[in-house]
Amino acid sequence: MKETDFQRTASVPEDLTGRPRRVATGGVSWRKTFSAFQYRNYRLYFWGQLVSLIGTWMTSTAQGWLVYQLTGSKALLGVVAAAGTAPMLFFSTLGGWAADRFPKRSVLICTQVAMMILAFIFAGLVWTALIRPWEIIVLGLCGGVVMAFDMPARQSFVVEIASREDLMNAISLNSAMFNGARIIGPAIAGFLMAKVGIALCFFIDGVSFLAVLAGLLMMRLPPHVPSLAPGGPLVQSLEGFRYVWNHVRVRTIFVLFTIVGIFGWSYSVLMPAFARDVLHLGERGYGFLLGASGVGALIGALTTATFGSNISSRKLAFGGVWLFSAMLLIFAFNRNLTIAMLCLAGIGFGMMLFFSTSNTTVQTIVPNEMRGRVMGIWALIFGGMIPFGALEAGAVAHYLGTSATLAIGAVICALAAFVTLLIVRRRDAQLAAGGA
Repeated sequence: MKETDFQRTASVPEDLTGRPRRVATGGVSWRKTFSAFQYRNYRLYFWGQLVSLIGTWMTSTAQGWLVYQLTGSKALLGVVAAAGTAPMLFFSTLGGWAADRFPKRSVLICTQVAMMILAFIFAGLVWTALIRPWEIIVLGLCGGVVMAFDMPARQSFVVEIASREDLMNAISLNSAMFNGARIIGPAIAGFLMAKVGIALCFFIDGVSFLAVLAGLLMMRLPPHVPSLAPGGPLVQSLEGFRYVWNHVRVRTIFVLFTIVGIFGWSYSVLMPAFARDVLHLGERGYGFLLGASGVGALIGALTTATFGSNISSRKLAFGGVWLFSAMLLIFAFNRNLTIAMLCLAGIGFGMMLFFSTSNTTVQTIVPNEMRGRVMGIWALIFGGMIPFGALEAGAVAHYLGTSATLAIGAVICALAAFVTLLIVRRRDAQLAAGGA
């Protein structure tokens, strides 16, 4: 890679990754923050995904409000959220195999077209006032199947359109893109729901997929070299599980990621109920709450993109979990809108530090031929275990209330990070003693 005053790198000892990594030695600058933009393919991917994700967040915001408006049921909020991700529990490992076996761009084109069709169906049902809760669940299940193939391909595609040296930066910018859309999408959705109606949110989401499809088709990529590993989809998928189980660092990250996904990230499932019943807000206020979380996550992603290679991955990951837990605990018992938005910004910031750092660490460890399958397991945890969290959050909120449910989740996440840190330090001590 060409060396400039913002791209100089140096080899340093291994951190969480288990292999030497390269970090920036020059000063911090905006050029370093956006260094992945030097790659044409990444720029096409970034701007196309940004437009599409704004539409996706509009749909997510409108769907939660629609379900609660139709039923008034907190438990059903959990059921709908679970339906949208539960299929990943069964199909994401197959999606990981597809990402390793076929060109990732081809897989992504197929998944984006499928999601565009589902968005238009959703818009038509809402527009004609025919939508029912069971139809929302069915559409969510279909979307979950598509996402099971989309997420492993999308996650493992990043290193192909940027570079290994800029992987942390590219993943962090992806998170910034995701959360920039998370700010814009809910705000637009809240305005449209209040002024025009919910149906337009789903229609705009369908149209937005054209942007990412255009970006994918315009990329210039080298010819795909299919994997020559023996065995069919099942055998190769199991090989991914074997790799994760036998790699101590990857396994540790995945365990903590699972706990935070189940008991922490599920806070978002209860946001419609918290906004309406606890803070007594309408559609626009609900959109602003989600936007506040997106602002914090966006700042967290840009912080990781700028400083991620200069700060220990361990400090970023554990610090992110503890910040998330502390802010969620305060948010659970707060009744002031301004403080709630500040807490949600802190929640988004902490969660993004943890997610971006963990994702980069895993992808840095994993060899190219295994990346799709390992990220398929990542998708299984992210989208397959979170339904348990959604169901747990909905059920506990039904009996104990929304605030108590959020507080319990915050405490569990903080304790899980503390126990994980003790395990990691004990392992480091054993390795040091063995080396001595």
